[in-house]
Amino acid sequence: MYAVVKIGGHQYRVSEGDVLFVDKQSDETDQSLTFDSVLLTNDDGDVTIGKPVVEGATVEATLLDNVKSDKVIVFKKKRRKGYRVKRGHRQPMSQIEINKISTSGGGSTSTKKTEKKETASEEAEETEATVSTDMTAKEAISHIRGTDLEELKGFVPDDEDRVTVLDAWNSKQEG
Repeated sequence: MYAVVKIGGHQYRVSEGDVLFVDKQSDETDQSLTFDSVLLTNDDGDVTIGKPVVEGATVEATLLDNVKSDKVIVFKKKRRKGYRVKRGHRQPMSQIEINKISTSGGGSTSTKKTEKKETASEEAEETEATVSTDMTAKEAISHIRGTDLEELKGFVPDDEDRVTVLDAWNSKQEG
């Protein structure tokens, strides 16, 4: 199981037992932290995507240590002016260990996406059953794009295998 959680403006993919460095959280070590801005959870293939966060999902962590990150050197120079400034910066970071990922919320899941596709195909089947030969050009084009060649009735001449929208429309106007 893993989750994508937003900590300090950055997104991290975390699992239970992971140790990672994030922006400084608190001065006290061995403190328990709870992050509730969970953007995505995956529980053995059961993906839950938040809009924008998964409601009820939390990530619990323990603050192990406060450290400084590697030094970033900032060097400024203006040529031919004798201006050179060299400065460094070390960002304070917190080392945390992920203890628990709990999911007790809703959100959109991958099963809902497949249900939407199934309802769309059912609606297409209903419209195929009620196709009228008296259509406008836009209705004919949308009908042709949404159906297979074998299912087109009244639009495709019997001797053609491949049909363009213009050919189908012309054959309908002639017939």
